[in-house]
Amino acid sequence: MIKQSGNRVVRRYDQELLSIEPWGPNSLRIRATQRHQFQDDTYSALLEVEETEVEIEVDGESAKITNGKIRCEIMETGKLKFYNQKGELLLEEYDRNRMRDNIAGEFNSALEIDPRSFEPHLGTDNYRLTVRFEASEGERFYGMGQYQQPFLDLKGCNLELAHRNSQASVPFVLSNKGYGLLWNNPAIGKVSFAKNITEWTAYSSKEMDYWITAGDSPAEIEEAYADTTGKVPMMPDYGTGFWQCKLRYQTQDEIMEVARGYKERGLPISVIVVDFFHWPFQGDWKFDTDYWPKPEKMVKELKEMGIELMVSIWPTVEKGSENYQEMKELGYLTRSETGKRIGQLGNACFIDVTNPDARKYVWSKLKENYYDKGIKIFWLDEAEPEFTKYEFSNYRYFLGSDLEVGNLYPKLYAQMAYQGMEVEGQENIVNLLRCAWAGSQKYGALVWSGDIDSSFRSLRNQLSAGLNMGLSGIPWWTTDIGGFHGGNIHSEQFKECLVRWFEFAAFCPVMRLHGLREPFKEPLAETGGGKVHSGADNEVWSYGPEVYKICKKYLELREKLRPYIKGLMQEAHQKGTPLMRPLFYDFFDDENVWEIEDQYMFGSDILVCPILYEDRREREVYLPAGRWRNINNNKVYQGSKKYLCEAPLDSIPVFVREGKLEEL
Repeated sequence: MIKQSGNRVVRRYDQELLSIEPWGPNSLRIRATQRHQFQDDTYSALLEVEETEVEIEVDGESAKITNGKIRCEIMETGKLKFYNQKGELLLEEYDRNRMRDNIAGEFNSALEIDPRSFEPHLGTDNYRLTVRFEASEGERFYGMGQYQQPFLDLKGCNLELAHRNSQASVPFVLSNKGYGLLWNNPAIGKVSFAKNITEWTAYSSKEMDYWITAGDSPAEIEEAYADTTGKVPMMPDYGTGFWQCKLRYQTQDEIMEVARGYKERGLPISVIVVDFFHWPFQGDWKFDTDYWPKPEKMVKELKEMGIELMVSIWPTVEKGSENYQEMKELGYLTRSETGKRIGQLGNACFIDVTNPDARKYVWSKLKENYYDKGIKIFWLDEAEPEFTKYEFSNYRYFLGSDLEVGNLYPKLYAQMAYQGMEVEGQENIVNLLRCAWAGSQKYGALVWSGDIDSSFRSLRNQLSAGLNMGLSGIPWWTTDIGGFHGGNIHSEQFKECLVRWFEFAAFCPVMRLHGLREPFKEPLAETGGGKVHSGADNEVWSYGPEVYKICKKYLELREKLRPYIKGLMQEAHQKGTPLMRPLFYDFFDDENVWEIEDQYMFGSDILVCPILYEDRREREVYLPAGRWRNINNNKVYQGSKKYLCEAPLDSIPVFVREGKLEEL
């Protein structure tokens, strides 16, 4: 039976309950379940939106619902088709079934494949859910978060819907056909954008839930998505500058010496970082005073230099921590289905951020030991979380099993700090995390791309990762300049990689130098905050005079860009606009730009052409319509053409619209 219920269409057929309702302008929310009713929105990434007027037509066992530029047709078989306002088919479900009880009126297929299948986990209220859509020739897909691969267009890719170190599953996809779709389900699963079918799978879920919007441009689609899942706060002014970091500054004296080194050289710096294991035990969430004796004094001196201090926080708790026993008794720690609690990561377990009381407890420790000492920005590391071997079926949270709700973890982790800081009256909140899910952005999440290796291959992966993250609704994004693992500061090959990465990073939303450099430095002690080794020096002067000169050039360029970047941050805050985005975001009518995956726009006025391969000293660039000035030689070029541009080691091709940013 199909019927109109208020402003939505509801269909009950045998065991399935299906609902299609408006959710923002030009958008629909689609839900289906084999339970008697839908669950509440505890797991949902969608915000409440104002009701929109819709047109609904019910004709026997079929129906249509139109909301602005999108229309959904529900066939007599229950199959769904989506059209835009021009009547063009955007998306349709994949149905290969014989006619069901003569409903369809014609023979379809003997394959007996349903568009939506719920395979029950016997004896539970959950299902393995699979939702299938027809593949469309020539369709391109973008977004989906951050994966360590060089592909911007995800057509042909099979993606895990799960978080790992350097992988963030943000399940929003933008299609060149003029729609965007959010898989509004935090369950562990997978999606395949294959040549013959698009297939979404959740391994353990109670219902299907996705949101779809139609628009005439990528920007219109992205802005609708941001209106529905939330927007970033306004980036504080210091966030647009240069962030200095390494693994790891071992003492308070060392970090102050580095900060003074930047100031003495007249180099721009906005943020400096105290990395992990500055604590006595994981889960203490406080400084080890043997190595960090006067945190308040450190914060004060840095602020006098115009530098913010960011401190690394881990969601891990060792048995030796002063908080372990209490947290265990209160149920604030993640449980293992089999085996011991300790050992979820090394000799520690994770806090259960899905428990609101656990979030309040941990924030109270952060407030007492960091925030009240003047630290107003946190590095919320291990945000996936990084379970040993990622055995997703082996862990359970307050909200449910890891298989069902696991992808919520980084979002709720960000929420923990954000809401605590908000209660204290702080505005323009930003915290650094290694992972995100849909909606993380509204909790001030600046996402970095994880513990990647130090290579040109990795650099190529970061370009596609950053662009797809921006299209996934996460406009604040950064990388470890030079990569995290494997960079020897004496290697000429690594120096070249570092330089090219540094040049690229000057045109990223946040410019941040980090890494575990070789050769390593020995630990200072066998206990407490001294027991972990450190990497080699990682300041811009650590790599010799040639590298230093190039880094200094791009640090000064970044300073000139900061007023422009502030405007981009305002756009991200107000509309959800990604700062770095593919060329098609601004030039979607130009068919040529949809093929280009190694250039990008940084805002609407700067076109960046990074060098992504070793030993390259020139590269081909494509300039879209208009007139463009090369900032390296001030030559002006006519757009809609390709050019071969020089790229000596000390520069990458960067173009600005003629008449814009003349200070560069």
